[in-house]
Amino acid sequence: MTKNDDFLHLFTTLPPEIARRKAMGDLEGALRLIDRELARDALGELAPRLRAERVRLERLPRDYPYSRAAALAMIRAEWPEFTGAQFDALVDAGRIDWRNIKGESRYHKDFLDSLRIYPREAPGLKQEPVDNAQRDAVLERMEREGALTAHITLKATIRTRMPAAGKPVQAWLPVPARCPQQSGIEILDATPGYLLAPEDAPQRTVFWESRDRDSFTVTYRYCHRAVFTDPLTLPWDPVQPTFDTAEQLPHLAFRPYLRALAARLIEGCASPAEKAAAIYDYVTGNVDYRYQPAYLQLDVIADTCAKELRGDCGVMALLFITLCRIAGIPARWQSGLAVRPDHVGSHDWAMFYIAPHGWLWADPSFGSSSRRNGETRRRKHYFGSLDPWRMVANSAFQAPLTPPAPEVRQDPYDNQRGEMTVDGVGLDSPDMERGVELLSFELE
Repeated sequence: MTKNDDFLHLFTTLPPEIARRKAMGDLEGALRLIDRELARDALGELAPRLRAERVRLERLPRDYPYSRAAALAMIRAEWPEFTGAQFDALVDAGRIDWRNIKGESRYHKDFLDSLRIYPREAPGLKQEPVDNAQRDAVLERMEREGALTAHITLKATIRTRMPAAGKPVQAWLPVPARCPQQSGIEILDATPGYLLAPEDAPQRTVFWESRDRDSFTVTYRYCHRAVFTDPLTLPWDPVQPTFDTAEQLPHLAFRPYLRALAARLIEGCASPAEKAAAIYDYVTGNVDYRYQPAYLQLDVIADTCAKELRGDCGVMALLFITLCRIAGIPARWQSGLAVRPDHVGSHDWAMFYIAPHGWLWADPSFGSSSRRNGETRRRKHYFGSLDPWRMVANSAFQAPLTPPAPEVRQDPYDNQRGEMTVDGVGLDSPDMERGVELLSFELE
């Protein structure tokens, strides 16, 4: 057991007085009451939930740094005629994420980038041009040829911004895992003294422990093969498997609302592929992309996403997975990097299983963005198939690293960019520099 296991207990309800303090934005008061309750031996069963909440409250202001005045000023710097009434309307529409901190509304650190995604609602903001011609050409070729293979070389780096001279430092960087899409995985170069996790580790990493270094790198090469499949054309067994169909608390919870939603979505569907398609169509057709706070701040992720209809790639994937599992369709997590020839970034998606074919893929966030842009063909492609622009490091949500991180991770759920501890303290995002460089990309 590590401190990260405390986040398995988020399904436990907070004591009412602490919950009320948090709701009113009195974080200091909530922390004070948490410390008081943790001092009571009789509440040992509640201790993991309280420890997890303490971390969340301490980190929350970093995710929501902007006052209303500051947020308005940021928008007006690009859109001078923007009004307070327009701001409030965007908040009410769920376009701007906020939390109550110290009795006032504070706004998400990436709220401006979330707004840029919706030029119809925020026409005065500067828009970054989106050119999907290269992606569409790759998907078209993949559909025509049946599969595409990429040979990719990446260099990942992690370093601490905290003073570390003479202190024990631990570092984990994600590396490619063995999975249906990936083969030929090689570590080409790495900072000496590393421990490489098994190829089938649920969150595969390379690990270092040192008192002499505060920066670590790994260079790796792998082959990624993406196969095109239309699930609705596949034959299916009348008896489907039951693995990967259970709840996974706290976030893949079969809440009553999700049970009712799943029942409605799959009503009249004959095959598992039709059920999965109905779920995919619902998620991609109704959930809009919005940048999220650190995932450790989120409660019952799938259920919350279904009610807010807002989320990022991982949140949408978890909703898809949960609804599939409720419908009896095996589904699981997959994540790592989106690796385009001109860009590398973190990304999450989902897998689902149909016997006798096996595992298939769904990328709900790419499907949602395709719907938003009116790109029906691309939306359809990402149900059943992905693309060769990926690096898969993780096959499970909320799984341990190798070796398990003893201190609270920046992300206790997933690992796309790396984790560090310095002198027995787990580092949050502002305390680290992390990057991935694309060294070579060859598409067969």
